Amino acid sequence: MSFVAIIPARMQSTRLPNKPLADIAGKPMVVRVVEQALQSDANMVVVACDDMAIQDAVTVAGYACMLTRNDHPSGTDRLAEAVDRLELPDDAIVVNVQGDEPLIDPELINSVAAHLASDASLAMATASHKIETAEDFFNPNVVKVVCNAASQALYFSRAPIPWDRDGFADDNEDVDWVLPAELNAQRHIGLYAYRAGFLRAYSKLSASRLEDIEKLEQLRVLWHGYKIGVYLAAQAPAAGVDTPEDLERVRAVFAAKL
Repeated sequence: MSFVAIIPARMQSTRLPNKPLADIAGKPMVVRVVEQALQSDANMVVVACDDMAIQDAVTVAGYACMLTRNDHPSGTDRLAEAVDRLELPDDAIVVNVQGDEPLIDPELINSVAAHLASDASLAMATASHKIETAEDFFNPNVVKVVCNAASQALYFSRAPIPWDRDGFADDNEDVDWVLPAELNAQRHIGLYAYRAGFLRAYSKLSASRLEDIEKLEQLRVLWHGYKIGVYLAAQAPAAGVDTPEDLERVRAVFAAKL
């Protein structure tokens, strides 16, 4: 199986300005992400960015990068431009590796790509892992996914789904919630694999009201009737970098390796 890993990176970040260039053990974060992606089975790894400073940092390190438009509304739209620029065939598999995931597991990249390759009916694939705590289950910042028998997404939500009507029957706020063992609640992992042809189609799909309400871009795909396969990972991946605190935590991980 062959696939291409594309890393969309943009300079603007509300909580962490110039995030792609943040230093992690002597290298910009975006370069650390490239190095992780290169440990996967991808036959090509390319950064698609919106700023010359990012392009310079990546190319100086010896890796591939392309400068894309700076007005893309999402990373997926940036991917669509990159797919066209690379002239990838419609059946090519493209994995979107987030530019703020310097600890991404290369095997997780491989698994999501393989999940998509295994079923021609899927437009895209993503990943999940089992939720172990009530704290995560009820946290709106933890995105949940419910799947059908074929491991295809039925819905993504910030709400606690699936809701165990009997198990959660006591509505007393002081209850120490415990997740029923059979609930099998799953946390969505934001790693995506697409067929290049679908990426080209995606940029033309209208946004959905559900996507707007939940602030979850992947709901546009389900809204328009496309199938999303979900690979169930054995464990949660290392967290990405959204805040200065996240950055310090990741720096400590890399420092411990030196």
